[in-house]
Amino acid sequence: MQASGLRLLIGRACAVWLVGSSAAAPASAAEPAPNVVFILCDNLGYGDVGCFGNTVHRTPNLDRMAAEGRRLTHHYSASGVCSPSRAALMTGCYPIRVGLQQGSFALVLQPLDPLGISSAETTMAEMFRSAGYATQAIGKWHLGDQPEFLPTRHGFDHYLGIPYSEDMVGDLRPGWPPLPLLRDEQVIDAPVDRDTLTKRYTEEAVRFITENRERPFFLYFPHAVPGSAKVSFASPAFQGKSKNGRYGDAVEEIDWSVGEILAKLKELDLDRRTIVVWTNDNGAVRREPEQGSNRPLSGWGYSTIEGAMRVPAIVRWPGHVPAGGECAELVTMMDWLPTFAKIVGADLPNDRKIDGRDIGRLLTDDGARSPYDAFFYYQKAQLQAVRSGRWKYYIPLTQKPAGRSDIAMRPALFDVVADPGETQNVLAEHADVAAELTKHAERARRELGDLDAPGSGVRPAGHVDKPTPRVMTSESK
Repeated sequence: MQASGLRLLIGRACAVWLVGSSAAAPASAAEPAPNVVFILCDNLGYGDVGCFGNTVHRTPNLDRMAAEGRRLTHHYSASGVCSPSRAALMTGCYPIRVGLQQGSFALVLQPLDPLGISSAETTMAEMFRSAGYATQAIGKWHLGDQPEFLPTRHGFDHYLGIPYSEDMVGDLRPGWPPLPLLRDEQVIDAPVDRDTLTKRYTEEAVRFITENRERPFFLYFPHAVPGSAKVSFASPAFQGKSKNGRYGDAVEEIDWSVGEILAKLKELDLDRRTIVVWTNDNGAVRREPEQGSNRPLSGWGYSTIEGAMRVPAIVRWPGHVPAGGECAELVTMMDWLPTFAKIVGADLPNDRKIDGRDIGRLLTDDGARSPYDAFFYYQKAQLQAVRSGRWKYYIPLTQKPAGRSDIAMRPALFDVVADPGETQNVLAEHADVAAELTKHAERARRELGDLDAPGSGVRPAGHVDKPTPRVMTSESK
């Protein structure tokens, strides 16, 4: 299908999806391309907002967004940690395929890491730019802090944000710079006041939407909170207002931010022309005392447990995505790139493997089924589990699980539809299922690799020889 035909998915094509056809129907050439706003939280729990079962945090805007759109209840990150997860979103690939399954020194990229996203990859922003979109990233990038890796080198017209996690501050480790806030590639504030980030980001998002209301735009808004620090950050207007300390304050400010964006879209008459996706990079992490909630899923972030990699997601597109719906089919963070590409009629490279699938029908059709025969759970370069249909199989490991992980080395099988908390190991009753999932795991090992055995289909990350810190300069004050 030609790109011009694909663009016709906008509008009447959604009606075709609703009756089960995967083909695009002819539509008016004057039909405007949809804007896309993609909001990504940081270390938020599956059960941290009202529409996913939370009764402590007040999230009226997200709850309304879910009522007006569709919840994706089996939506998976491609990693239980930040940098790999974001690499999957931007490239549509398993992190290990693009060389970003871990940082050089830790589970994630850190300040002065020589690794980052490769210029050989086609990012979501580059795809949108090729279709004539204005593009901006606002928030936590975490795909490399060197100039070669920044958003402005990978398809974004502009950037405002911190290049890595909000807990990677200058006094934490010798040689790390003060936490910098960048505009495009220039440091404008260091150390940045972390309490003000959500408010500053939201104001920038509203400005970007307003300035680009006459043309199609893509806004990528990755929050820095609830975050990785022991204490979450929120602006003074939200501090002490929730029933769950600073963590709850941060969640409720995220909800306010979503409300501001939805209100601006409605004010500018862009509401029905804009796809808004809200989700999270990985599950809530273990804190003492407990703050986030992954319930009813098991475990915490930074692992391959369900609570680390199954993340809440909501998609809203009035007039296209039916209101109040739920998709309980397996979908992933990797799917947004090919899905958006088909909607806007953009081409993706045909000389490389893209792991994500077009899930357009799953957003509109209750009868659509997951495009995955198998999904793979990697921690660093270690394959730890595979899911097919309702079954999740933790494969037997010959080495201690990589990184911070709650899983054991022995095999286990769970029905994660009926048992999302992974409480009943049914391996003894379903050895045949485990055998089938083992075959999928063997395929993943061949193509993506496992520990010290590289796969045949992997590509290198970007690399610089001599990383330099992003520091405040006299010109940036």
